[in-house]
Order: sequence, then structure tokens, then C-alpha cells
Amino acid sequence: MGLRASALSLASLCLMSWSFSVQAIATNNPLVMADQVLVIKSEHRLYLLREGARYRSYPIALGREPVGRKEREGDTRTPEGRYIIDGRNPASAYFLSLHVSYPNSSDVLRAQQHHWSPGGAIMIHGMPNVPKHPAKHYHQTDWTDGCIALSNDDMVEVWLLTNNDVPIEILP
Repeated sequence: MGLRASALSLASLCLMSWSFSVQAIATNNPLVMADQVLVIKSEHRLYLLREGARYRSYPIALGREPVGRKEREGDTRTPEGRYIIDGRNPASAYFLSLHVSYPNSSDVLRAQQHHWSPGGAIMIHGMPNVPKHPAKHYHQTDWTDGCIALSNDDMVEVWLLTNNDVPIEILP
């Protein structure tokens, strides 16, 4: 992404962040930070949780092969298991991205038993900054290489309501 596009993305994020904060203040509703993220693949939903209670819900797209756990690099499946959000990238090829700590030790062991690479670079992210398909493709299909995708508006909320080191559980 060029410098101009990065600056525009950052400016958009700042404006959306400000708007989100103003909305929280105007409704007398403070921003409630999530202490866990839950993804239920069969529901195509990502939930933000606080003290075990779901308080936000978002529709998601998954890897192109959404059924089953990720086994190896290139299988286009979304992992299943317990991980951590361990990084953020405001200038990725997608609108914002949160890094998921896949693979965990169980994933590595399972892949090694088959002499496979487990893969990596699993993210929660928004839409592509440079789309290759019409918009409806991204809203009606599972299109990622194994990541979890949200609308850009939803991605801003998830970005603002999570910190690094928040646990994420991905269920079938």
C-alpha cells in the first residue's frame, strides 16, 4: 500500500474511532473492552465477551473450506482451538488486521505427524484494500485463505474493543 493510501486508512480509522467514542459518550454507554473473543464457525459469527457474557455479535466470512480444522498450510481452512490475539497491523492488505496466535502446540504436533507445515498468518481482518471481486462476493461467500473476515465497520469495533493478549476460542 502506498504512503497516500496508508495515510487515508489511518485518517479513516481515527475518524471512525472518534465517531465510535462520541457515540458511546452520547448514549452514556462507556466502551466495554472484551476479555475474550469467541468464533463459532457453523454460525458464521464472532462474539465479543466480557466476564463470560456475549455483548457484541458480528457476521463473518471464513476460509474457502470452512468445515473442519486447519491442518496444514494452504488448505484454506480456518483453525479451531484456543489462541491469543497477539498483534495488530493497521496497514495490512486488508482493512486493519489482528493476528491470531495460530498454530498452537497441538496444531504443530498434528501437522508434524503428517510431515506438513501447519501454516500461519491467521488474522481477523476487514475487507481487502484492493478488492479483486465485486462487493457482494465478500458478503455472500467464505473467501479467505483461512482468516476471519468482517465488514470494515465491524472490524473498527473489534479493533477498538480488544487488546493484545485477549484469548480467542474458535469452535466448529
